[in-house]
Amino acid sequence: MNGRPAMARNRRLWDGFSRIPAAIVLAGGVFLFLVGSRSWADVCEQPGPVCAARAAVFAVSSFDPVASAVRIAPNTLVTSRHAIADEAEVTVFAAEGQPLPATVLPSDYPGDLVLLSVPGLPPGPVMEVSADSKPDVGELVYSVGADVSKGAIRAYSGGAVLMPPAADRPLARLHHMAYSQPGNSGGALVSGEGRLVGIIASGGEGRYEAVPVIAVAELQTRSGAGFAEASKVIGKAVRDCTLLLEDRRGKRAPLTDAEAESIESACMATENRQYFDLAAQTFGGSGMLGRSFEASKASLEQDPNSLNARLTAAINYHLARWYEEEIPHLRFLMQHIPDDPQVIRLGIQAGVWGGDADLAAAAFDRLKASNPNMVAAAQKFLENPPPRAPRMELPQ
Repeated sequence: MNGRPAMARNRRLWDGFSRIPAAIVLAGGVFLFLVGSRSWADVCEQPGPVCAARAAVFAVSSFDPVASAVRIAPNTLVTSRHAIADEAEVTVFAAEGQPLPATVLPSDYPGDLVLLSVPGLPPGPVMEVSADSKPDVGELVYSVGADVSKGAIRAYSGGAVLMPPAADRPLARLHHMAYSQPGNSGGALVSGEGRLVGIIASGGEGRYEAVPVIAVAELQTRSGAGFAEASKVIGKAVRDCTLLLEDRRGKRAPLTDAEAESIESACMATENRQYFDLAAQTFGGSGMLGRSFEASKASLEQDPNSLNARLTAAINYHLARWYEEEIPHLRFLMQHIPDDPQVIRLGIQAGVWGGDADLAAAAFDRLKASNPNMVAAAQKFLENPPPRAPRMELPQ
Protein backbone atom coordinates (compact mmCIF):
# COMPACT_ATOMS: atom_id res chain seq x y z
CA MET A 1 0.00 0.00 0.00
CA ASN A 2 2.28 2.70 -1.25
CA GLY A 3 1.28 6.32 -1.06
CA ARG A 4 2.70 9.65 -0.03
CA PRO A 5 5.95 9.37 1.93
CA ALA A 6 4.38 10.41 5.23
CA MET A 7 1.72 7.76 4.91
CA ALA A 8 4.24 5.14 3.86
CA ARG A 9 6.19 5.70 7.05
CA ASN A 10 3.01 5.14 9.03
CA ARG A 11 2.47 1.79 7.29
CA ARG A 12 5.52 0.02 8.65
CA LEU A 13 3.28 -1.47 11.31
CA TRP A 14 2.43 -5.12 10.82
CA ASP A 15 -0.93 -4.28 12.40
CA GLY A 16 -1.71 -7.87 13.19
CA PHE A 17 -2.92 -8.44 9.65
CA SER A 18 0.26 -9.29 7.73
CA ARG A 19 -0.02 -12.68 6.09
CA ILE A 20 2.81 -15.23 6.36
CA PRO A 21 4.73 -15.42 3.05
CA ALA A 22 3.83 -18.34 0.82
CA ALA A 23 7.52 -19.32 0.66
CA ILE A 24 7.27 -21.04 4.04
CA VAL A 25 4.57 -23.43 2.83
CA LEU A 26 5.66 -26.96 2.01
CA ALA A 27 3.98 -29.42 -0.34
CA GLY A 28 0.67 -30.73 0.96
CA GLY A 29 -0.09 -27.53 2.85
CA VAL A 30 2.10 -28.32 5.88
CA PHE A 31 3.96 -25.32 7.24
CA LEU A 32 7.66 -25.46 7.92
CA PHE A 33 6.98 -23.78 11.26
CA LEU A 34 4.56 -26.50 12.19
CA VAL A 35 6.42 -29.66 11.21
CA GLY A 36 7.11 -31.99 14.15
CA SER A 37 6.57 -31.43 17.84
CA ARG A 38 6.94 -28.06 19.50
CA SER A 39 10.32 -27.64 21.11
CA TRP A 40 10.51 -26.45 24.71
CA ALA A 41 14.30 -26.83 24.71
CA ASP A 42 14.80 -23.37 23.20
CA VAL A 43 16.48 -20.97 25.56
CA CYS A 44 13.95 -18.60 27.12
CA GLU A 45 15.52 -15.48 28.56
CA GLN A 46 12.35 -14.04 30.10
CA PRO A 47 11.16 -14.52 33.70
CA GLY A 48 10.29 -18.11 34.60
CA PRO A 49 6.50 -17.61 34.79
CA VAL A 50 6.56 -15.92 31.36
CA CYS A 51 8.49 -18.83 29.84
CA ALA A 52 6.06 -21.28 31.46
CA ALA A 53 3.14 -19.51 29.77
CA ARG A 54 4.35 -20.90 26.44
CA ALA A 55 2.77 -24.25 27.32
CA ALA A 56 -0.69 -22.64 27.14
CA VAL A 57 -0.14 -21.01 23.72
CA PHE A 58 -0.56 -22.84 20.42
CA ALA A 59 0.14 -22.21 16.76
CA VAL A 60 -3.02 -22.29 14.64
CA SER A 61 -3.70 -22.15 10.91
CA SER A 62 -6.83 -20.88 9.20
CA PHE A 63 -7.52 -17.76 7.12
CA ASP A 64 -4.11 -16.58 8.29
CA PRO A 65 -1.66 -19.43 7.61
CA VAL A 66 0.00 -18.99 11.00
CA ALA A 67 -1.42 -17.31 14.07
CA SER A 68 -1.52 -18.05 17.80
CA ALA A 69 -4.17 -19.04 20.32
CA VAL A 70 -4.38 -19.20 24.12
CA ARG A 71 -5.85 -22.05 26.15
CA ILE A 72 -8.49 -20.77 28.57
CA ALA A 73 -10.23 -24.11 29.30
CA PRO A 74 -9.24 -27.76 28.81
CA ASN A 75 -10.67 -27.86 25.28
CA THR A 76 -11.13 -24.16 24.50
CA LEU A 77 -8.76 -21.65 22.93
CA VAL A 78 -9.19 -17.95 22.27
CA THR A 79 -7.59 -16.26 19.27
CA SER A 80 -7.91 -13.20 17.05
CA ARG A 81 -10.99 -12.92 14.84
CA HIS A 82 -8.90 -11.39 12.06
CA ALA A 83 -6.80 -14.57 11.87
CA ILE A 84 -9.93 -16.68 11.33
CA ALA A 85 -12.25 -14.43 9.28
CA ASP A 86 -15.29 -16.53 8.26
CA GLU A 87 -13.63 -19.95 8.43
CA ALA A 88 -15.57 -22.61 10.33
CA GLU A 89 -12.59 -24.84 11.07
CA VAL A 90 -9.03 -24.27 12.25
CA THR A 91 -5.97 -26.47 12.54
CA VAL A 92 -4.28 -26.47 15.95
CA PHE A 93 -0.70 -27.67 16.45
CA ALA A 94 -0.15 -29.23 19.85
CA ALA A 95 3.14 -30.25 21.42
CA GLU A 96 2.95 -33.85 20.24
CA GLY A 97 1.17 -35.91 17.62
CA GLN A 98 -0.80 -34.91 14.55
CA PRO A 99 -2.38 -31.49 14.00
CA LEU A 100 -5.81 -31.27 15.61
CA PRO A 101 -9.05 -30.00 14.05
CA ALA A 102 -10.80 -27.20 15.90
CA THR A 103 -14.26 -25.72 15.43
CA VAL A 104 -14.88 -21.99 15.50
CA LEU A 105 -17.62 -21.01 17.94
CA PRO A 106 -19.89 -18.46 16.22
CA SER A 107 -20.05 -15.11 17.96
CA ASP A 108 -21.50 -11.66 17.47
CA TYR A 109 -18.81 -10.12 19.68
CA PRO A 110 -17.56 -7.08 17.72
CA GLY A 111 -14.03 -7.09 19.13
CA ASP A 112 -11.07 -8.92 17.61
CA LEU A 113 -11.63 -12.23 19.42
CA VAL A 114 -13.16 -15.63 18.71
CA LEU A 115 -13.27 -18.97 20.55
CA LEU A 116 -12.10 -22.36 19.25
CA SER A 117 -13.33 -25.74 20.47
CA VAL A 118 -10.61 -28.43 20.33
CA PRO A 119 -12.03 -31.73 21.68
CA GLY A 120 -8.80 -33.73 21.24
CA LEU A 121 -6.45 -31.27 22.89
CA PRO A 122 -4.06 -33.09 25.26
CA PRO A 123 -4.11 -32.07 28.93
CA GLY A 124 -2.02 -29.04 29.79
CA PRO A 125 -1.89 -25.67 31.54
CA VAL A 126 -4.87 -23.32 31.26
CA MET A 127 -4.58 -19.54 31.55
CA GLU A 128 -7.06 -17.86 33.87
CA VAL A 129 -9.48 -15.27 32.52
CA SER A 130 -9.76 -12.76 35.34
CA ALA A 131 -11.34 -9.33 35.43
CA ASP A 132 -8.69 -8.39 38.00
CA SER A 133 -5.82 -8.86 35.53
CA LYS A 134 -5.26 -5.18 34.86
CA PRO A 135 -1.58 -4.24 34.57
CA ASP A 136 -0.43 -0.86 35.82
CA VAL A 137 0.99 1.83 33.56
CA GLY A 138 4.73 1.27 33.38
CA GLU A 139 4.48 -2.41 34.36
CA LEU A 140 6.48 -4.80 32.18
CA VAL A 141 4.42 -7.20 30.09
CA TYR A 142 5.50 -9.89 27.63
CA SER A 143 4.16 -11.29 24.35
CA VAL A 144 3.99 -15.07 23.91
CA GLY A 145 3.18 -16.45 20.47
CA ALA A 146 4.17 -18.51 17.45
CA ASP A 147 7.56 -17.57 16.00
CA VAL A 148 7.82 -18.72 12.38
CA SER A 149 11.58 -18.17 12.19
CA LYS A 150 12.34 -20.36 15.22
CA GLY A 151 9.61 -22.95 14.74
CA ALA A 152 8.49 -22.65 18.35
CA ILE A 153 6.22 -20.79 20.73
CA ARG A 154 8.33 -17.87 21.88
CA ALA A 155 8.31 -15.47 24.81
CA TYR A 156 9.57 -12.12 23.57
CA SER A 157 11.35 -9.33 25.43
CA GLY A 158 9.16 -7.27 27.72
CA GLY A 159 7.89 -3.74 27.34
CA ALA A 160 6.06 -1.26 29.52
CA VAL A 161 2.34 -0.69 29.55
CA LEU A 162 1.70 2.73 28.00
CA MET A 163 -2.03 3.14 28.62
CA PRO A 164 -4.85 1.03 29.99
CA PRO A 165 -8.04 0.58 27.94
CA ALA A 166 -9.93 3.86 27.76
CA ALA A 167 -12.74 4.09 30.29
CA ASP A 168 -16.31 3.58 29.09
CA ARG A 169 -15.13 2.29 25.70
CA PRO A 170 -15.96 -1.44 25.63
CA LEU A 171 -13.75 -2.14 22.60
CA ALA A 172 -10.76 -0.08 23.73
CA ARG A 173 -7.42 -1.86 23.87
CA LEU A 174 -4.44 -2.15 26.17
CA HIS A 175 -1.50 -0.18 24.73
CA HIS A 176 2.02 -1.33 25.48
CA MET A 177 5.61 -1.63 24.22
CA ALA A 178 6.12 -5.41 24.48
CA TYR A 179 7.54 -6.60 21.18
CA SER A 180 5.46 -8.92 18.98
CA GLN A 181 5.45 -9.80 15.29
CA PRO A 182 3.36 -11.47 12.56
CA GLY A 183 2.21 -14.91 13.66
CA ASN A 184 1.71 -13.69 17.24
CA SER A 185 -1.86 -12.48 16.66
CA GLY A 186 -4.11 -14.30 19.13
CA GLY A 187 -1.21 -15.07 21.44
CA ALA A 188 -0.90 -14.17 25.12
CA LEU A 189 0.17 -10.89 26.65
CA VAL A 190 1.28 -11.77 30.17
CA SER A 191 2.63 -10.05 33.25
CA GLY A 192 6.01 -10.87 34.76
CA GLU A 193 4.19 -13.35 37.01
CA GLY A 194 2.76 -15.13 33.96
CA ARG A 195 -0.76 -13.74 34.49
CA LEU A 196 -2.81 -13.36 31.29
CA VAL A 197 -3.59 -9.67 30.80
CA GLY A 198 -4.54 -9.56 27.12
CA ILE A 199 -4.71 -11.21 23.72
CA ILE A 200 -2.17 -9.92 21.19
CA ALA A 201 -3.82 -7.89 18.44
CA SER A 202 -1.33 -5.76 16.50
CA GLY A 203 1.78 -3.65 16.65
CA GLY A 204 4.95 -2.22 15.23
CA GLU A 205 7.54 0.53 15.75
CA GLY A 206 7.17 0.32 19.52
CA ARG A 207 3.39 0.73 19.45
CA TYR A 208 1.60 -2.52 20.31
CA GLU A 209 -1.98 -3.36 21.23
CA ALA A 210 -3.79 -6.17 22.99
CA VAL A 211 -7.45 -6.90 23.62
CA PRO A 212 -7.76 -6.75 27.45
CA VAL A 213 -8.40 -10.10 29.08
CA ILE A 214 -11.68 -8.89 30.58
CA ALA A 215 -13.12 -8.91 27.03
CA VAL A 216 -12.81 -12.70 26.89
CA ALA A 217 -15.57 -13.05 29.49
CA GLU A 218 -17.96 -11.03 27.31
CA LEU A 219 -16.90 -13.06 24.28
CA GLN A 220 -17.89 -16.25 26.10
CA THR A 221 -21.41 -14.95 26.78
CA ARG A 222 -21.83 -13.97 23.11
CA SER A 223 -20.62 -17.22 21.52
CA GLY A 224 -22.53 -20.30 20.46
CA ALA A 225 -24.82 -21.70 17.77
CA GLY A 226 -27.38 -18.92 18.22
CA PHE A 227 -24.90 -16.35 16.94
CA ALA A 228 -24.15 -18.11 13.63
CA GLU A 229 -25.67 -15.55 11.25
CA ALA A 230 -24.11 -12.52 12.93
CA SER A 231 -20.77 -14.32 13.04
CA LYS A 232 -20.89 -14.98 9.30
CA VAL A 233 -21.50 -11.30 8.59
CA ILE A 234 -18.55 -10.15 10.70
CA GLY A 235 -16.28 -12.91 9.40
CA LYS A 236 -17.06 -12.15 5.76
CA ALA A 237 -16.35 -8.45 6.35
CA VAL A 238 -12.96 -9.39 7.86
CA ARG A 239 -12.13 -11.58 4.85
CA ASP A 240 -13.25 -8.98 2.30
CA CYS A 241 -11.46 -6.10 4.01
CA THR A 242 -8.24 -8.08 4.40
CA LEU A 243 -8.17 -9.19 0.78
CA LEU A 244 -9.02 -5.73 -0.54
CA LEU A 245 -6.20 -4.17 1.51
CA GLU A 246 -3.78 -6.90 0.46
CA ASP A 247 -4.68 -6.24 -3.18
CA ARG A 248 -3.64 -2.61 -2.71
CA ARG A 249 -0.24 -3.51 -1.26
CA GLY A 250 2.54 -2.44 -3.60
CA LYS A 251 0.26 -0.53 -5.97
CA ARG A 252 1.16 3.08 -6.70
CA ALA A 253 -1.91 4.03 -8.72
CA PRO A 254 -4.47 6.00 -6.68
CA LEU A 255 -7.64 4.25 -5.60
CA THR A 256 -10.63 4.55 -7.86
CA ASP A 257 -13.90 5.67 -6.32
CA ALA A 258 -15.27 2.14 -6.74
CA GLU A 259 -12.24 0.62 -4.98
CA ALA A 260 -12.52 3.13 -2.16
CA GLU A 261 -16.21 2.40 -1.69
CA SER A 262 -15.52 -1.34 -1.53
CA ILE A 263 -12.79 -0.88 1.08
CA GLU A 264 -14.92 1.50 3.12
CA SER A 265 -17.92 -0.82 3.06
CA ALA A 266 -16.00 -3.97 4.00
CA CYS A 267 -13.55 -2.52 6.52
CA MET A 268 -16.07 -0.48 8.48
CA ALA A 269 -18.38 -3.53 8.65
CA THR A 270 -15.68 -5.48 10.53
CA GLU A 271 -16.33 -3.31 13.61
CA ASN A 272 -12.58 -3.70 14.25
CA ARG A 273 -10.83 -0.37 14.70
CA GLN A 274 -7.52 -1.75 13.50
CA TYR A 275 -9.17 -2.22 10.12
CA PHE A 276 -10.48 1.33 10.45
CA ASP A 277 -6.87 2.48 10.83
CA LEU A 278 -5.67 0.47 7.84
CA ALA A 279 -8.49 1.82 5.69
CA ALA A 280 -7.69 5.37 6.82
CA GLN A 281 -4.03 4.90 5.89
CA THR A 282 -4.98 3.48 2.50
CA PHE A 283 -7.33 6.37 1.76
CA GLY A 284 -4.75 8.89 2.90
CA GLY A 285 -2.12 7.32 0.66
CA SER A 286 -4.42 7.95 -2.31
CA GLY A 287 -5.12 11.52 -1.29
CA MET A 288 -8.71 10.71 -0.25
CA LEU A 289 -8.40 12.69 2.94
CA GLY A 290 -12.14 13.06 3.48
CA ARG A 291 -12.59 9.28 3.63
CA SER A 292 -9.44 8.94 5.72
CA PHE A 293 -10.71 11.47 8.25
CA GLU A 294 -13.97 9.56 8.65
CA ALA A 295 -12.21 6.21 9.20
CA SER A 296 -9.82 7.78 11.73
CA LYS A 297 -12.71 9.42 13.53
CA ALA A 298 -14.49 6.06 13.87
CA SER A 299 -11.29 4.51 15.19
CA LEU A 300 -10.79 7.17 17.84
CA GLU A 301 -14.42 7.00 18.91
CA GLN A 302 -13.88 3.30 19.63
CA ASP A 303 -10.49 3.80 21.31
CA PRO A 304 -9.31 7.37 22.00
CA ASN A 305 -6.00 6.01 23.34
CA SER A 306 -5.02 4.47 20.01
CA LEU A 307 -1.60 5.82 19.12
CA ASN A 308 -1.84 4.53 15.55
CA ALA A 309 -5.20 6.21 14.99
CA ARG A 310 -3.88 9.45 16.52
CA LEU A 311 -0.83 9.37 14.27
CA THR A 312 -2.93 8.71 11.17
CA ALA A 313 -5.23 11.59 12.10
CA ALA A 314 -2.24 13.89 12.67
CA ILE A 315 -0.78 13.00 9.27
CA ASN A 316 -4.12 13.62 7.58
CA TYR A 317 -4.47 17.03 9.18
CA HIS A 318 -0.87 17.82 8.23
CA LEU A 319 -1.44 16.89 4.59
CA ALA A 320 -4.60 19.00 4.57
CA ARG A 321 -2.67 21.81 6.31
CA TRP A 322 -5.22 21.90 9.14
CA TYR A 323 -2.49 22.46 11.70
CA GLU A 324 -4.71 23.78 14.50
CA GLU A 325 -6.79 20.56 14.40
CA GLU A 326 -3.60 18.50 14.26
CA ILE A 327 -2.11 19.98 17.41
CA PRO A 328 -4.27 18.12 20.04
CA HIS A 329 -3.31 14.79 18.47
CA LEU A 330 0.37 15.71 18.46
CA ARG A 331 0.24 16.80 22.10
CA PHE A 332 -1.25 13.40 22.98
CA LEU A 333 1.45 11.62 20.98
CA MET A 334 4.23 13.74 22.50
CA GLN A 335 3.01 12.68 25.92
CA HIS A 336 3.21 8.95 25.15
CA ILE A 337 5.77 8.47 22.35
CA PRO A 338 7.85 11.67 22.52
CA ASP A 339 10.87 10.23 20.70
CA ASP A 340 9.01 8.98 17.64
CA PRO A 341 10.79 10.69 14.70
CA GLN A 342 7.58 11.36 12.80
CA VAL A 343 5.84 12.85 15.83
CA ILE A 344 8.82 15.13 16.45
CA ARG A 345 8.89 16.34 12.84
CA LEU A 346 5.16 16.96 12.73
CA GLY A 347 5.30 18.65 16.13
CA ILE A 348 7.92 21.16 15.01
CA GLN A 349 6.16 21.98 11.74
CA ALA A 350 2.58 22.05 13.04
CA GLY A 351 3.69 23.94 16.14
CA VAL A 352 5.14 26.71 13.97
CA TRP A 353 2.41 26.84 11.32
CA GLY A 354 -0.41 26.24 13.81
CA GLY A 355 0.74 28.90 16.27
CA ASP A 356 1.73 26.60 19.16
CA ALA A 357 5.26 27.69 20.04
CA ASP A 358 5.34 25.47 23.13
CA LEU A 359 4.66 22.35 21.07
CA ALA A 360 7.35 23.29 18.55
CA ALA A 361 9.85 23.92 21.35
CA ALA A 362 9.02 20.63 23.10
CA ALA A 363 9.41 18.69 19.87
CA PHE A 364 12.71 20.44 19.16
CA ASP A 365 14.01 19.52 22.62
CA ARG A 366 13.17 15.87 21.94
CA LEU A 367 14.91 16.08 18.59
CA LYS A 368 18.10 17.34 20.22
CA ALA A 369 18.08 14.37 22.56
CA SER A 370 17.07 11.67 20.07
CA ASN A 371 18.47 12.73 16.68
CA PRO A 372 21.24 15.35 16.93
CA ASN A 373 22.03 15.04 13.22
CA MET A 374 18.75 16.75 12.35
CA VAL A 375 19.10 19.64 14.77
CA ALA A 376 20.70 22.07 12.32
CA ALA A 377 17.96 21.62 9.71
CA ALA A 378 15.25 21.96 12.34
CA GLN A 379 16.89 25.06 13.79
CA LYS A 380 16.94 26.63 10.34
CA PHE A 381 13.23 25.88 9.92
CA LEU A 382 12.38 27.38 13.31
CA GLU A 383 14.34 30.54 12.61
CA ASN A 384 13.04 31.08 9.09
CA PRO A 385 9.96 28.92 8.40
CA PRO A 386 8.43 28.92 4.90
CA PRO A 387 5.05 30.64 4.65
CA ARG A 388 2.08 28.53 5.64
CA ALA A 389 0.19 27.16 2.64
CA PRO A 390 -3.62 27.56 2.50
CA ARG A 391 -5.86 24.96 4.11
CA MET A 392 -7.29 22.33 1.78
CA GLU A 393 -11.03 22.10 1.25
CA LEU A 394 -12.11 18.52 1.84
CA PRO A 395 -15.19 16.83 0.34
CA GLN A 396 -18.12 16.45 2.68
